Amino acid sequence: MMRKLILSACLAGVLSAFAGLSALAAESVVLAPVPALDAPLAKAHGTETAILSGGCFWGMQDVFQHVQGVTQAVSGYTGGTAGTAHYDTVSTGSTGHAESLKIIYDPSEISYGTLLRIFISVAANPTERDYQGPDEGTQYRSMIWVENAEQRKVADAYLKQLASAHTFDARIVTQVAAAMPFYRAEAYHQNYATLHPGSPYIALIDAPKIIALRKLFPGLYRAKPTQVRIASNG
Repeated sequence: MMRKLILSACLAGVLSAFAGLSALAAESVVLAPVPALDAPLAKAHGTETAILSGGCFWGMQDVFQHVQGVTQAVSGYTGGTAGTAHYDTVSTGSTGHAESLKIIYDPSEISYGTLLRIFISVAANPTERDYQGPDEGTQYRSMIWVENAEQRKVADAYLKQLASAHTFDARIVTQVAAAMPFYRAEAYHQNYATLHPGSPYIALIDAPKIIALRKLFPGLYRAKPTQVRIASNG
């Protein structure tokens, strides 16, 4: 797996070069347009759920932990069964699972469509099928798992809007599907980017996403990321 290769092959002395590459990568992101169809902000505080898949969940989690209105972002697996929802098994690409993120958010502070806009602009490239960057396999596919009819309406409309506007040079391959059971990933995957900022993989692959988030969505950027609470027994 490419993550393991990068983690093992890169030396700490190369991190200064990674910082330059990260800045360049952040400059190349595409700011997707505001969704033409979106759910209005709720009048009262509460929570709703969004489940997204788009490559390694380390970077996905890192992005949304820095977004205002997100109360929790949990790395996990969805698309397969409970019996195969384990990292080593999912990594074979044969389980139906995708590395995913369960986002708990306050709909009075941020809309579902805005979450999708951040997902498309910053967290994952919607033109990459069954891979994201250096990570390859069906477990890295780009998916929007809708919880209800309203989410499906917003997601379908937004993908059509992006395609019609030719927002990206390549065809959008992100798919929309009904939400399936979400299985929380192992404790060592939670808050990974925050806990391992010196990791070469995080510096090269995920740090540019946070730079881009801060640049493209300054009003939604939160400097201190919200963290997943991990039980003492792991």
